[in-house]
Amino acid sequence: MAMMDGAQRVSDVSAEADLEALRAYLEANNGIRGLDILEPGDTRHAVDLFRRDGFVVIANVLDSAQTELLAKGCADVAADILALDDGRRGNRGSHRYSFGGSSLTRSQLHRPEWQMLLDIPVVDEVVSAIFGSSDYVLRAASGDFCLPGATEYQPLHSDVGDWRDNATTPFSAFHDPRGHVTIRDLPCPYVCVNFLPQDVTRLNGPTRQIPGTQHSRTKIPTLEEEPEWMRLSTVCPAPAGAIMVRDVRAWHGGTPNVSDAIRSIPNLEFYAPWFREPIVPGITYGDYRKLSERAQKLVRHCVADSSETLVTGTTLRAP
Repeated sequence: MAMMDGAQRVSDVSAEADLEALRAYLEANNGIRGLDILEPGDTRHAVDLFRRDGFVVIANVLDSAQTELLAKGCADVAADILALDDGRRGNRGSHRYSFGGSSLTRSQLHRPEWQMLLDIPVVDEVVSAIFGSSDYVLRAASGDFCLPGATEYQPLHSDVGDWRDNATTPFSAFHDPRGHVTIRDLPCPYVCVNFLPQDVTRLNGPTRQIPGTQHSRTKIPTLEEEPEWMRLSTVCPAPAGAIMVRDVRAWHGGTPNVSDAIRSIPNLEFYAPWFREPIVPGITYGDYRKLSERAQKLVRHCVADSSETLVTGTTLRAP
């Protein structure tokens, strides 16, 4: 037993040394060099960067009260999720969780903190400019969070693709029967707006984004194939109250959180006026009626029928 205890102590010391080395490396090297962080009002520039890179960051979108409310909402939802997962296995990898994937409705739209985000003028202005129309619609209110201890990289991926059969996924739509056009050849069909309720730093699991990949037909590299520069291509540092607007086709993935705090990035996801995939109801008719006129228009495809009871709750696996 003494030998086993000694071996465990050696293992613990080694793991802590590895973690400290990773922390020092990320502090020195993590982050996209020359990352543009815009201010509200620079919409034309925001759209240009979005179309070039597949994402853009805009600071000072949420005020301090909105940021505080959103941070509390994220913390409350995270606590409910973590109460179901003592082992921190996660549902997006170890110590990683999807706010939507942890909800029985695949969304957090029933919560007031996410409903608040529907009425942020800068978001409406930028998303309308990207789509060339204000007639876009909400897909879901979701996002993700990662805990300290998320020491692995999430594989690079894209959040939308060409049609796959219903046995694979019910959430799939675009198909060219001629085989000439893929979803990557189209104008942006689907935008995700992530909101930052805390600073995103080099150490707390910043999202890595590979610029310009939204139209790429190249096979996404595995973790083993991914070059080091991609692992360091993270959107940081970025301040609390900022938004990150993403073309979900662009390659992206999670990174280690070697800080001492949770990193949350709640989101709203929007479909272009001309694009649809199946949408799961996420808000009751009664709550829908309490929203602003603009917010009602955005969520019109996410509303449960007035005769139906919307069952909300927390799960570790999406239904």
